[in-house]
Amino acid sequence: MLEKHSESEVHVDKVEQGPTSSIAFGLERIGLIAVRAPIVSCIVLLFLIVGAVFGIHRIKIDDSLSQLFRSDTREFKQYEEVTKKFPAEEFDVLVVVEGKTLLARNNLEKLRDFVTDMQLVEGTRGLVSLFSARQAPAPGKLPAALFPPELPEGAAYDKFIETVKNNEIIRGKLLSEDGTLALIVLSLDPEVVASSKLTKTVADIRGLMKEDLSDTGLNVQLSGVPVMQLEIRNAVERDGLTYNILGILAGCVIAIIFFRKISFMVAAAFPPMIAILLALGALGWANFNLNMFLNVMTPLIMVISFSDSMQLTFAARDRLIAGQDKFTAFKNAVLVVGPACVLTHGTAGISFIALQFSNSDLIRKFGEAGLAATIIALIAVLSLVPVFGVLLVRNEKTFAVKFQSADAGVQALRNFCYWIAVRMVGRPGLFSLIAVLFVGGLGIIYANLEPRYRLADQVPDKRQAVAASDRLDAKLTGANPVNVLVQFPKGETLYSPETLQTIADVHATVEKAAGVGNVWSLETLRRWLAEKAGSADVATLKEYVSVIPEHLVRRFIDAEQDAVVVAGRVPDKDSSQLLPIVDKLDTELDAVRKKHPGYEIAVTGLAAIAARNSASMIEKLNRGLTVEFALVAIFIGLAFRSWVVMFACILPGIFPVVMSGTVLWAMGEGLQFASVVALTVSFGLGLSATIHFLNRLRLESKPGVGSALAVERATVLVGPALILTTVVLACGLVVTVFSDLPSLRLFGWLSAFSMVMALVADLFILRPTAMWLINLHGKLQGPDKPAI
Repeated sequence: MLEKHSESEVHVDKVEQGPTSSIAFGLERIGLIAVRAPIVSCIVLLFLIVGAVFGIHRIKIDDSLSQLFRSDTREFKQYEEVTKKFPAEEFDVLVVVEGKTLLARNNLEKLRDFVTDMQLVEGTRGLVSLFSARQAPAPGKLPAALFPPELPEGAAYDKFIETVKNNEIIRGKLLSEDGTLALIVLSLDPEVVASSKLTKTVADIRGLMKEDLSDTGLNVQLSGVPVMQLEIRNAVERDGLTYNILGILAGCVIAIIFFRKISFMVAAAFPPMIAILLALGALGWANFNLNMFLNVMTPLIMVISFSDSMQLTFAARDRLIAGQDKFTAFKNAVLVVGPACVLTHGTAGISFIALQFSNSDLIRKFGEAGLAATIIALIAVLSLVPVFGVLLVRNEKTFAVKFQSADAGVQALRNFCYWIAVRMVGRPGLFSLIAVLFVGGLGIIYANLEPRYRLADQVPDKRQAVAASDRLDAKLTGANPVNVLVQFPKGETLYSPETLQTIADVHATVEKAAGVGNVWSLETLRRWLAEKAGSADVATLKEYVSVIPEHLVRRFIDAEQDAVVVAGRVPDKDSSQLLPIVDKLDTELDAVRKKHPGYEIAVTGLAAIAARNSASMIEKLNRGLTVEFALVAIFIGLAFRSWVVMFACILPGIFPVVMSGTVLWAMGEGLQFASVVALTVSFGLGLSATIHFLNRLRLESKPGVGSALAVERATVLVGPALILTTVVLACGLVVTVFSDLPSLRLFGWLSAFSMVMALVADLFILRPTAMWLINLHGKLQGPDKPAI
């Protein structure tokens, strides 16, 4: 049986020299251009590689935590405006100091020395800590510091500590209620945060932590947006190297095991590697920034290109074993397998185009980069596989004789594929019905998945930042800012009675809001002066504001004094839990808006943006995936000129998605950005196996050949390559489990799982479904497709 398959394949090659229509409209012949002058092609390739290397050096890393929500929406523009007016949360390093002996006299002295030393770190603009607190001012005098130069001792010290713990300015804001956790807010220069200097600045802070506090027994951790951005930046750089090395090694090892010749390993594995280099170089010249999504571009290019390079190499190898010379073998491989390669890249391209419907600039950029990489990968694979094959394969006749009788690895895979095919074509109608019911059941489970988003999922969870944020969530009501922007109407000033009353009403509303804590504003200072100094007049307030350091004032009053911020903090919860808090706060502020017409009052901040936008963005992406199902099915049906093919590819295309969604549901997970993007891309990539099988089935469906035999032949001829490529692709994607980024780990293992499920669908759903539809319709080809 297996020998007949090889003879049939050679017969197909000969027949295909005639005028048959191509499902890729002849685009596969691009691969024949380079092979006509292989030496010249390699010289051109060398110049392209040099250019790509320079392009890669141009790639910068975008580590902004707000990048996912960057868009043209009013909410995001408002968030950017607040960030410019009040440059705090994007540039604050949060130093979290915790321990039961935090307020011991010796430790407090060392903590004060540490705070003093941090103010001398290059790149810092200012610092806020419990040592920033001051006593109530005496009339006509500047307020004295709460902490004296020399701390008292004995009973006087205990009394002093009680005063510190009860201080309204720092209690629950910079010092936990139980006195075991202190928060130090270090404001950095925006230029430092945006540059490579951030690495040195954070390293200097860590050095001071070790030098000043190592013998105190206190636990010191760093958090805040700059630290998170640095950890993301480091993770992206580190992961990129890991994926390149492990993905390439996986491809090379599996290729050499089964091909057993270096020349075939190079022909199969090197074009995807070069495609990665060329694609990343092109992205660099196009000024794309590397980020948490574009960081998966390397394994994705490997996925896109390696599948087709393996199919082409397998096809050429079979033809060499059948006795063809190397030029004819690789030429026929391009003509026979090339159309399917074009189609697989086309479906992948549609997947990336579907991402353009997202509101997120980041996801749209990812889609653009993926589309460009797909086109580059197609040209690289179609051109380089035959070029390398013609240049490197030697002694074709000796090779053919040797492997006709000694091809154990591939032969075992062919036997396995034949065993499956025979059983699947035995009762195609029954198996098709089971597939419909099974996929339908999984689809119902998938429909119940809910959108999920947490800021911590975008940040390395094996580093300090997330752990420190968790401690702030537990002790100081949270680390994520939720700001209320108050803009004054014309004619009103910062210290006018109406403005001060508006700020007071907004502050009180935020303070009472469930889930929001650690509220700061000008009203905090005003209340404290009224309580401690017995003075609530505007002159005293102005005087106090004038002596506060500029960097502190800018945290809640903008430079033009026509807007203020009332800042609160919330825990890092899932967006589904944060959204009710944000919406309720916004609703409660309606009373303030009504009471003070003309004042613009808006809830903003990264947590608010995420809570409002993440769910809708994920839902839109998910709906786009549903539209993609239909578009891809129609695209494949039109390419094959067959409604049979169009319907045959639907179930195996949907199965990996709904199966992966069911796994997420079983794990108690929802749909995150990473998971829905992984499923969107994996759907297009997973159809590679489907398209290659249908293309082979099309060629095997000749007059006089029954549908069962055609399915068996197609399975045996393309099955081994499909299995090997799935293993390689899954290995290339699953290496992301070594990442520190939770979203990247989720993307990697879910994509790898989807690829494996795509193979399962190809073997156990596509074959009986295709045969049942062929039996129903009577043929596979469309009316304008001549029989082969």
